[in-house]
Amino acid sequence: MSTAAERRADQHVVVTDLGFGDAGKGVTVDLLCARRRYGAVVRANGGAQAAHNVVTPDGRHHTFAQFGAGTLAPGGPVPTHLSRFAVVDPFALAAEAVHLASLGVADPFSLVTVDRRALIATPWHQAANRARERARGRGRHGSCGMGVGEAVAYSLARPEDAPTVGDCADPAVLRRKLRRLADHLDAVRRTLGDAGDEEDPDPQECLEAYLAFARRVRLVDEEYLPRLLARDPVVFEGAQGVLLDEWHGFHPYTTWSTTTTANPLALLAEAGRPGDARRIGVLRTYTTRHGAGPFVSEDPELAPLLTERHNGTHPWQGAFRVGHLDLVAHRYALEATGGVDALVVTHADAPARAHGRLRWCTAYTGADGTPLALSPGTSPDLDRQARLTAALEGARPVLSAAPDDPASALAGALGLPLEAVFSGPTRADARIPAAP
Repeated sequence: MSTAAERRADQHVVVTDLGFGDAGKGVTVDLLCARRRYGAVVRANGGAQAAHNVVTPDGRHHTFAQFGAGTLAPGGPVPTHLSRFAVVDPFALAAEAVHLASLGVADPFSLVTVDRRALIATPWHQAANRARERARGRGRHGSCGMGVGEAVAYSLARPEDAPTVGDCADPAVLRRKLRRLADHLDAVRRTLGDAGDEEDPDPQECLEAYLAFARRVRLVDEEYLPRLLARDPVVFEGAQGVLLDEWHGFHPYTTWSTTTTANPLALLAEAGRPGDARRIGVLRTYTTRHGAGPFVSEDPELAPLLTERHNGTHPWQGAFRVGHLDLVAHRYALEATGGVDALVVTHADAPARAHGRLRWCTAYTGADGTPLALSPGTSPDLDRQARLTAALEGARPVLSAAPDDPASALAGALGLPLEAVFSGPTRADARIPAAP
């Protein structure tokens, strides 16, 4: 009979950001893959707009977007699987592979398997995405400008025309779909009156690049992942954060992606392994947001004290914003994702860097001064989320003193055991609490 520790070691792991993103999913996955060998890191949402920074103890740095953040793990890179829920950008993947090769990763493309059903984000999606953001003027949603949301929206409106990874191995089908995408971009620009400030994509160049992509990576069918899940434990690396979720985030400042644990759990259920996962939530000791949208605990005076080398103003998302730890929002995220089993806390050094000025937001008051509660809906309802956004834009934080040991206090406040606490950017900066 296996022990509880052995059963835990054999479980799959789901890593989820309980904020607006940027909490430290990359370094968490890097640490997990350094502690034991996993069969793969599986990407189950988002696309090339992810930016998971990993700095190794020897000083190498890579921003992971589509490759899994176990690629620089000691003992050799952990393979990456891009599931049917991922949106794949072959151009961005190629650029990422070049950088990984420069860091010493041999033949990065050989590490990648891709579900043929996954959508691809193309330069036409990217151009249409950016045209829509320009048309919003000062009301921008904070898109990353990578075309991921546009690819999802296009697939919902015109499923028969949406290019997939499998199409990259079929020149005739791919050529037809790229022509229709070019027509789509023209229609978007005419509707918006947007002249565009980028060159139009070259259909032949894209066609050749996608055909090369299909030759370099391994394209797999729906039977591949269930076999992998039955053979080896994997890490599901989430993208973005629960507070940006397409259904639970604060509409319209959200992503076209399910950022909760729902996608990994669905993939496990499809493989006949429902619930066979340990869910890890990731949080900072303070709250951040990249780009537009409500941020109740924001404090611009903290920004100069908590600057980051790998996070700053983005030309499409906007400014990297900083605020006090928002316990209200993070509890909401925890409830929206159905709970987690353990907590990773990053940036444990931030209170010292902020010279004691960090606080905890423990409640909200509305514009009229009355308490404002925050709870997720029970079914998809964007109108409800938009009303919640309007309420949050007028809300005020109720701040209290931050605890001396914020990581332990945060775990206690959320009723979760600590998986790891990071006081710096590398896996060597992690403290692993003793098991109870």
